[in-house]
Amino acid sequence: MSTLKQRLDALPPEVLRGILRGIEKEGLRVRPDGTLATTPHPEALGAALTHANITTDFSESQLELITGAHDTAEALLQELTELHQYVYRCIGDELIWAASMPCRLPEHDEQIPLGQYGRSNIGRLKTVYRQGLSHRYGRRMQTISGIHYNFSLPAPAWPLLRELAGSPVPVERFQDAAYFALIRNFRRHSWLLLLLLGASPAVCGSFVRGHSHGLCAWDTGTFFAPYGTSLRMGRLGYQSDAQAALAVSFNCLADYARTLHRALTESYPPYEAIGLRDGDRYKQLATTLLQIENEFYGTIRPKRRILPGERPLRALGLRGVEYVEVRLVDINPFEPVGIGLAQMRLLDIFLLHCLLSDSPPDSPQEIAAMARNQRRIAERGREPRLRLHRTAELFRANGAPAAAAGATPTAELSADLALTDLTPADMTPAEWGGRLLRECEPIAAALDRAYEAVSGGHAYRDALAAAQRALREFDALPSARVLREIEREHGRSYPEFALARSAEHRRALLAQPLAAEALARYERQAEESHRAQREREAADDVSFETFRQRYLNQELMGGEHFAPLR
Repeated sequence: MSTLKQRLDALPPEVLRGILRGIEKEGLRVRPDGTLATTPHPEALGAALTHANITTDFSESQLELITGAHDTAEALLQELTELHQYVYRCIGDELIWAASMPCRLPEHDEQIPLGQYGRSNIGRLKTVYRQGLSHRYGRRMQTISGIHYNFSLPAPAWPLLRELAGSPVPVERFQDAAYFALIRNFRRHSWLLLLLLGASPAVCGSFVRGHSHGLCAWDTGTFFAPYGTSLRMGRLGYQSDAQAALAVSFNCLADYARTLHRALTESYPPYEAIGLRDGDRYKQLATTLLQIENEFYGTIRPKRRILPGERPLRALGLRGVEYVEVRLVDINPFEPVGIGLAQMRLLDIFLLHCLLSDSPPDSPQEIAAMARNQRRIAERGREPRLRLHRTAELFRANGAPAAAAGATPTAELSADLALTDLTPADMTPAEWGGRLLRECEPIAAALDRAYEAVSGGHAYRDALAAAQRALREFDALPSARVLREIEREHGRSYPEFALARSAEHRRALLAQPLAAEALARYERQAEESHRAQREREAADDVSFETFRQRYLNQELMGGEHFAPLR
């Protein structure tokens, strides 16, 4: 805690006010009866390929709303609300599904439409990538939706933290290392966010049709995990047995890149069997384990804005980590836009804790333990007797002293046990989570001081206190509330619950006035995006196959940021 406090004290209020956060929010378009809308992406929303704020994800039916980066949670919520208001003015009687697990899906996978992005080479590449996903994982899994939370510290923060650390490396490389330290700690402790924010303990029977799942059933065709928090992040969600063998290391940018590079360049026999194309029809972009970087499923990613046609891994190598993307947040069905201010503030607190706390290197054993903890919380997080496993690395990251450099794993563990009466044994989520949230209290206080003029001086502490109460009273968690309302108010039917929430949010958002300036801005952006797509299509001067090969053959491991630190 002393180290965390020293790092926190090194960041004055004006620097904390420079933290940026943004959101990418997915959501299925559904008909008034709660079935998937299979209509094309509405013309009035603009071109999905070129619109900066309104696009689609896997499916033509799956909206993705993208905000800019904001220096307050209030401004972020305002933009996300405006985007929903505009969308609702363009989609007729359709609704945006108010939950992460999908609506009533068609009987056959092929009836779920893939995202379409026009005739340009880059547009075709996006659709072929989705075709590959459908062959590899099935289209039902891809209709799961969520919220991605993007987070970054301002440029002035890094020299301050580098000076405190006494680091000799350039500021840009120090920033890379610090973001990867954040990522390691996030992966160690992200189970806590699944517990606190998870809101997907139930699914429609159309989603699990033909698959074994081990869930309990109501006679309405709804399946559920009695103590589950986020089925989206469990075995039914974005999981891949093929990717599980990757054991991606986040000890540094170079280690991360090397692991992904192999997955992006070495052919994978099961995907070779699918084949690349059938005549002129492409089945996937490549036969490698990952077609492109975005296929890697993780709870958090290091990110860098990319140039047109540039691959994400290449951008990281050339220009370093710019921000992190948190990918495990469920859509909250009790919030009109899927997330509220308290959740955003909790994420800010949690991410700062991950950044400012000591972060020992990860190991294959720890990576395996983290995966087990994530699954336990996702599927059984509110179970009274549930315990989570802490490896030696997890234990040290929770405040136990680190062993001397060069010590063997056995010696490290012995040093931990000798210096504290805590042990790296299993703990309940409430015990472990309670310790983590107590460590977050000075962070919440510092953020309140920084944002006092905006939020009144206690909003961050209130958000943290609500999380602490929920750890003591699991019935207050969103996942518990979802199951309670499904059973008591919606005839034990998950689709009826989510449909009712979706309709309620539609009414609320349409009842709020949308400023004329905002409406005009979105209409102008839609027109400009259609024009930009036409220009892009007209500018293509090579065949799609040539474009595909050039895109995939970019040098991925070049750049100073992948070089060893000296």
